[in-house]
Parts: sequence; C-alpha cells; structure tokens
Amino acid sequence: MTGAKPRPARELDVRRGEGYLSPVDLPPPGPASPATSLPPLSPRRREALAAIARAVVPHAFVDPARGERLLTLIVARLDGLLPHRRRDLHTAIGILGSRLAALVAGLPPKPFVRLSPAQQELLLTRWAESRVSLARTVLQAVRKTIVLTEYTTPEAQHEVGYHGPYHTRGPAVPWEGALRGAPSDAEPVLRAPLPDAAHRPPPRAAALAPLALDAETLRADVIVIGSGAGGGVAAARLAEAGMDVLILEAGALRSGSAFTEQEGAMFDALYAEGGQRSTDDLGVSFVQGVGVGGGTVVNWMVMLRTPDWVLDEWATRHGTEGMRASDLAPYFDRIEDEVHARLVPDDAHSPNNRIILDGARALGWSARAAAINAIDCVRTGFCGYGCRTGAKQDGLQTFLPRAQAAGARLLPNAHAVRIEVIERGGSFPRKRVTFTHGGQGRGRTRTAEAPVVVVAGGAVETAVLLQRSRMGGGGTGRFLRLHPTTGLFGLYDREMVGSSGIPLTTLCDEFLRQDRAGYGTWIECPPLHPGLAAVGAPGIGSQHRDVLRRFPNIGTLIVLTRDGAQQDHSDGEVRLRRNGSTSIRYRLNPADARHMEQGLVAAARLHFAAGAREVLSGHKRRVSLRSPADLAALRGRPTRANDIALFSAHVNGTCRLGSDRRSAGTDPHGEVYGAPGVFVADGSLLPTALGVNPQETIMVLATIVAERIASRRRPG
Repeated sequence: MTGAKPRPARELDVRRGEGYLSPVDLPPPGPASPATSLPPLSPRRREALAAIARAVVPHAFVDPARGERLLTLIVARLDGLLPHRRRDLHTAIGILGSRLAALVAGLPPKPFVRLSPAQQELLLTRWAESRVSLARTVLQAVRKTIVLTEYTTPEAQHEVGYHGPYHTRGPAVPWEGALRGAPSDAEPVLRAPLPDAAHRPPPRAAALAPLALDAETLRADVIVIGSGAGGGVAAARLAEAGMDVLILEAGALRSGSAFTEQEGAMFDALYAEGGQRSTDDLGVSFVQGVGVGGGTVVNWMVMLRTPDWVLDEWATRHGTEGMRASDLAPYFDRIEDEVHARLVPDDAHSPNNRIILDGARALGWSARAAAINAIDCVRTGFCGYGCRTGAKQDGLQTFLPRAQAAGARLLPNAHAVRIEVIERGGSFPRKRVTFTHGGQGRGRTRTAEAPVVVVAGGAVETAVLLQRSRMGGGGTGRFLRLHPTTGLFGLYDREMVGSSGIPLTTLCDEFLRQDRAGYGTWIECPPLHPGLAAVGAPGIGSQHRDVLRRFPNIGTLIVLTRDGAQQDHSDGEVRLRRNGSTSIRYRLNPADARHMEQGLVAAARLHFAAGAREVLSGHKRRVSLRSPADLAALRGRPTRANDIALFSAHVNGTCRLGSDRRSAGTDPHGEVYGAPGVFVADGSLLPTALGVNPQETIMVLATIVAERIASRRRPG
C-alpha cells in the first residue's frame, strides 16, 4: 500500500505483494468483533460431559463430591474460551454424547450416558484412533480439556507425587535450590556456602509502572505493539535512541508474587487462550506466552544463536545480505551480555537433563550444555509459569525497565485492532492505531497516533493485525513455521521429578542436519508438571492413569523438527475469518514427518542408553518400547492431525522478511511491504525455521529493525 488511504479489499493484488485475502475473507472495517455471547452448556450436554469425564478420568469420580467439583471446573474452563472455540467444544461434546458416536465406533446406537463403562472407554479409544481426522479432532478437543483440568487440581497433583509450589516449601530434591560453593558471575545459578543459606533470594523487583490513561488519543514518535522478545527489545532500543515510545500490550502486567507457581492458574493467565490455542484441527497445541514481557516470561531460558547455515540460506534465498554469521556475531554478543546468558555448570543439571548428556556420551553422539539467561537462579522448575524470584532475565527484568527509564510509556490490556495511514507523504506518514483498552473485545475503544508503528504481537497476532489493516506482502499469514514438537516419556527405576530443577539445560544436535539443505531434528528436555504431562500421556481411563501414577519416575525428552524442508512450500497459515476470529492451519509435510520419525527413534535410544526400562511415545495408538530391539515400532506410524501429540512453543513465520514481496511480508529491513513506517519485530519475521530455540534470534532481529528505524528518523 501507499501512504494514502488504504484501497478497498477488492483492489488488493497478490501479484503486487499487497495482500492475499479475498474480499470475502476480510471483516468489515472498524474494531474487531466483540466477544459473542453464547448460551451455557445445555443440561443434556452437561450430562454427556459428566459421563465422558467419568470415562476419561474415572478416579476423580470415586468421590461424587470431587467429581462434581471437577465438572464445575471443566465447565468454567469452557466458559473462559474464545467464542468460536467454546462453540466448537459444545458441538464436540454433543457429537460424542450422541447415538451416532456409538454407531460409528461399532457399538449399539445408544447415547453415551447409556453405554456401559467398558463400552464408553471403547468408544473414546476408537474415536481417538480413528482414520477419520474429524473424529480424532472431536475426541481430542474434549479429552484435552478434561485431563488438563483434572491434573491441575490439588487432589490429582498430590496423588501423583507432585511437590507443588516451590516458594511454600523450599528444596525437596537435590537439583532444586542453591548450589554449594563461592558465587560466580560466570554462572547463572545461585551458589551459597551453606546448604540453606540463600535458596530463597529476595525477589528482584521489576520496576514497571503502567500508563495512567487520561486521553482519548495518545501520540508518540513510535508505537510498539507487543512487549515480548521482539517488542520489548525494540522499545528499549528506540527509547534509548531518544524517541518517544508508546508500548501497547494486549495482556496484563504480572510479576513477583503474582507468579503463584500454581500450574492451573498460571497456565490460564500466562498462555494464549488459557493454554488452549491450537491449530483449527487441534493437531498442534501452542504454548505461547501472553502479557507484559510476552514469551520471555514463560520461556525456559535457553539462549541459542542462529546456525551459520541457516543465515546463509536466508541470504541466498531471501535476500538478507548483511545478516550472515560474521555480521550478526556482535549482535549476539550484545544480547547475551544484556540478559546475562551464561553456560549452565555441570553440577546444576537435573536428572532429566542428564538423560541427554549421559545417553549421548554412551552413544557417541553430539550433545552439549546450554546457556540460560539468569542471575542467581535457584532451580525451582517453574520457569514456564513466571519467575517469582526475578532470577530469569526476561523482559520484565531487562529491556522493559530500560525502555521506561528512557521515557517509554507502557499500556497493558491494550489490544490493537487496526492500523491506518492518516497522512500522505514522507517516508514515515502518520498512522493511527485503534485499540481496545480493558480487555480484548470488551474494553473501551481508543486511538494512538505516530509516524512509526512496530508490530511485535507474535506470529499469530501480527499476521491477523496486518490482515485486518490490509497491509503486507503476499507472504502475510503464510509460511507458518512451528518447530513441531513431540515427546517421549522414559520410565525409570530412579527418581527423576521432571518438574524440579532448571527445565532446559542440555540439547542433542546430532541429527540437526539430516538432509543437504540443513533440515532435521534436535532433542531437548522440557519441564514436566502434571497438567502438561496428562495432555501428552497416551491412553484413556485406567491406561492413562497408570502412566500418571509413575510421575516421579518419568523422564521426558522432546523432539523438535526444523520444519520447512520442502523449502518454499507453505505448510501452515494464519488467516482472519470474516467473523473476526482467527484460523490457524498447519500440516506436517512428508519430508518433515520423516525427520521427526528419525528424531523419535534417536530420542528413544537416548532414553535406553540413560537407563530407561520403558519408553512411551505420544502416538494416540499406544507405542510402548521395552528395549532398543523395539525401536521399529516407531517407524511408519501416521503423523496426521491428532495421530501423535504435537505442540509448539516456537510459533514463527507468517510475515517473513525477504526481497520478493510476492512471498514475503516485509522487505529485508523488516518494513511492511506497501506500508512505509510500519515495521515487524518478532518471530513472524523469520524467513525459515531456525533449528534452534528462537528467543535470542528474535532479540537480534528486533535490535536490527530498531536501529534502522532510529537511523532513518530522529525526533524533531
């Protein structure tokens, strides 16, 4: 687009890189559609939900009062979903509760509530393993909600041996709390001369104050939309360059004691859509942070540089000259210094992370310890639910306080709806950002104006905002990259307690380059709290319960795939629906599926090399391995939606930078095609998947974008 008033949707031309949405896909002009009021769950569907829940988690209904409490919590979780997702779940419950569901499963055509317990479990199992994608989607939608809700209750967590919040108890296992020894700035962990001298350091206050909104229209030099790894860094750089910066953040401001270490409450508060965001078919679950600080608040702290060959691919295929390894090395050095990225010492690894180091050593594979962004980390294991002590050097502790110290204003609970160009002429014509303040779809509509707008809402929100604003090149919303991830449980005879200790301190990169183009998989160790463990564990009813009962002895590895091996083929997209809701579609292409399968086999070998006596995969049709001789059982398994549990914490692409406006969202400098003065500074910029965790790369790209803005425009 030009700096003039945006043209009607029907004039957009994808061949000129001005958008790819057809007129029917675009919502009408104006603010986003408000949350639609839906009727509550009907009595018949509530009865069906109760019966389904009883079949999925039968132990919770032995005590009728407990079962009723669980049902109330499940309904409350449903009521908290976005309208279109709530509607879908109501429909899914109705389908599973119907006679048709039984008939499809080869059972007598009776409503679910009238089937015997054995028949009910059989129905759910057959729907979970169905060859029909819609059947698997329906089942997983309901099952995920039930098990996540149950295993974030105090009763269920106590029963599986979970230790609960660290701040109420202190260290419970040797890999929690401070380490013995003299303090060292070269390490990210806390050391203390005595065992209990300082395992609870005083919280580091996040010196952030939200803006007191007293005007209908705010004005600034730069409006930054989003405050995560991209937005927070960009805001700090621009404010420190002397520009008047306004930060609009859709989520709330939380820090310190607000991070309660209660898995259920923090999952709802700190993750997109209460942790329920997923692709339309539920094939991939997203774990994206929301709120002030964005993903940096829930990130597992690992800091990794973009591999050299990935940067070479960007330059060769996407025109990003000036971003090769030698060019970016000073930027990586700078970021690592600012967030205190330090290598985790050998005596700080949890048993879960030692699976990688010990297993790889036995197999002769490449594996290494990683650097994390922390100061005086006390290894609580709750990094994914916000750092209560402030040891994690996230946006709350680093870039956002710096931005405010340089004069930036921060407005939480401000959901950006649309960007409009309101003046002609100049390299940075004035823009107006319409936003709702006080809650998405429920707040008061206000506006902010600035010559420069930096969009950093993440690969989902950034794509949707640009589409709603009718901005961006032909790649806007396309080329979604997820690093699709799946896990393997290893059952050990020794205590593992994967919920404790620093979550991610090691990785195995032996298979990162499985083809000539540099695509493949790598293996990491995630934190394992009961709610997420329950979602990933295979089975229904007693079979599922048997896995969770062994929670303290479960070690977990995750296989992450560098997706996009078929190069410029778009395997995923984020699109704005006509009703204002968001559609997220993704499929695993055959090349990436092959790499994932090889990664699963490798992860199973690591488990066995480290002493596991049984390995369970995330396939919906249970795969149990007793020895390396069983590895063939992992080969040839289907990887369609909901055939295997997939999730993603790395949601990237959708507005990739590049020299071809037909297939990119921004130019190689991060400026949105056809919208001078509108920039992107988040993970949606990534031209390809990285093959490493993206936080550090996003911070580097945000720095480059901010420096280019500052060099082109100075205040006054």
